Amino acid sequence: MKVKTGVAFPDFISTEKIRGGGHYYRKQYQMRDVFLPIILFLAIISILARLFYVQILQGSDFRKLSDGNRIRTITIYAPRGVILDRNGSPLVYNVPGFRQNPPAPIESGPAGGGKTKIIDNNQALSLIAQGKKDLEVDSLRSYPYKEVFSHVLGYIGQISQDELKEARFSNYNGGDLIGKMGIEQEYEEILKGLDGKQLVEINSLGQIVRKLGQTDPSSGNNVTVTLDLSLQKAAFEATKDVKRGAVVATTPDGEVLALISKPSFDPNLFTLGQNYKPSSQSSYLSAEAILGDDKNQPLLNRAISGVYPPGSTFKLVVAASGLSNKIIDENFEVEDRGTIHVGDFSFSNWYFTQYGKTDGMLNVVGGIKRSNDIFFYKLAEKIGVNKISQTAMNFGLGQKLGIDIAGEAKGLIPTTQWKEKNIGEPWFLGDTYHYGIGQGYVLSTPLQVNTWTQVIANGGSIYKPRLMKNSIDAKDKAPIKKKLLDEKSIRLIREGMIESCSPGGVAWPLFQFTVKNSKLKIDGKNFLEAPQSTTSADFKDYRRVSIACKTGTAQHGGENTLPHAWVTLFAPAYNPQIVVTVISEESGEGSNVAAPIAKKILEEYFKNK
Repeated sequence: MKVKTGVAFPDFISTEKIRGGGHYYRKQYQMRDVFLPIILFLAIISILARLFYVQILQGSDFRKLSDGNRIRTITIYAPRGVILDRNGSPLVYNVPGFRQNPPAPIESGPAGGGKTKIIDNNQALSLIAQGKKDLEVDSLRSYPYKEVFSHVLGYIGQISQDELKEARFSNYNGGDLIGKMGIEQEYEEILKGLDGKQLVEINSLGQIVRKLGQTDPSSGNNVTVTLDLSLQKAAFEATKDVKRGAVVATTPDGEVLALISKPSFDPNLFTLGQNYKPSSQSSYLSAEAILGDDKNQPLLNRAISGVYPPGSTFKLVVAASGLSNKIIDENFEVEDRGTIHVGDFSFSNWYFTQYGKTDGMLNVVGGIKRSNDIFFYKLAEKIGVNKISQTAMNFGLGQKLGIDIAGEAKGLIPTTQWKEKNIGEPWFLGDTYHYGIGQGYVLSTPLQVNTWTQVIANGGSIYKPRLMKNSIDAKDKAPIKKKLLDEKSIRLIREGMIESCSPGGVAWPLFQFTVKNSKLKIDGKNFLEAPQSTTSADFKDYRRVSIACKTGTAQHGGENTLPHAWVTLFAPAYNPQIVVTVISEESGEGSNVAAPIAKKILEEYFKNK
């Protein structure tokens, strides 16, 4: 095809024929015109679908979340019940305070979150001034007598994740405070109150706009215990020089009047926040120091959890075994010659070892009076180990007695079969001799020693030791076992114990025990006139109190280790009101160390009767 172009070009140029080009470009423009509206249409459909999903399908859920941000539930913590002594004196107090709860992660549920901090008012005011909003008003636990009651009352602390899994804590939440030991732990269900709730509306700043409703908290119930405040304080003061040891004071039917374990600690360190400062006399100045003392183990309640060789206090059980099994009577005698030889071994009496003297012929009364080892070597040989062990188990040894606080130990009562199984050796005569004086393999708790002393004091019965005074369960007050000893056996053992605390016996600090209390009625047996030389013009106000006791000096460890000092007793001797057991670890002889402690406890008890 030729086209005429004009002057500037040659007359003619050649071109190719264009085939259908205009149709292609028109199609491209048409597709662009349709694509944009489709995208806009799909976008509008997506937005509408999302709005439908959010507002219609999930609307109720988002409304709940919105209300949750606007409406908050505040827990009103109920105060715990107060613990009262047997005379109605409070042993704990509830004081105003705060808890700081860190936010819990959503996935952790109601039990999640970090550790709750207990803070006092001063700390709380400082945090409030900083704009902190994670504070909750709470009722904190204060222990006014500090170290005096720590092991028996215990303390409270934050519930652990493991405890939250237990059925008894099914209604508890993370951060709740519960009893961690002692009475606080044992009677948690009674002492714990029912928390209240307050429904409030808040604004975007977290400030309360108005209150929408409230459920008031219900305080926990008070608990009255068998403990005697004045006697517990006296027992603690009497043991001020004891590094490690315990005191158990009870009534003859098992009510615990005083319970001490040394070393002690101030439970307020766990309950009153980081700013709490213990007294300068306290052995431990922080909770970390208490938890970190592995040597002395201040959290160990030695009165019920410590196990020791009972020493000569066990001679009461051996005597009871011989009498109750009709193996001996009041006419059975042993001659003390100072030493017994068995093959290459010799077994001596303490009197011969220390002073080179002997006690001559002794019956069961004289054996107890003089705590004569030779008498009890031969008596144990005559009875036999398994019969002694059976009597010991009848008296509550080798088993838990069931006191109503956690941690009680069983102790150990050996038999011939036990030694073969656990030591891999047969039982030898020397083992029997050691057993007869409370040495060797036998182990007992101070509570168990106190309990077998009760058997002598109350006429042959064992009672469950108890701390709850206002218990409505009568079976707890009934004897567990009865008639373990007949009257004649009790009379002989008691006579030996009385003479042990009298001139000629071994418990010299308790000779002629006298107190000033004119209210004690003189009867010639339990309460007697005091010698005029004891006092001055007011001698008529003094009374001599009869005591039945048994001291013990328990060897343990190496030759250079001091023995444990024991004493166990009841008074008055013929109509007992109180049973006292004392142990002082690694401190010397029972008559020199433990008996003076028991004497101070008795003075406090009888001066107030």
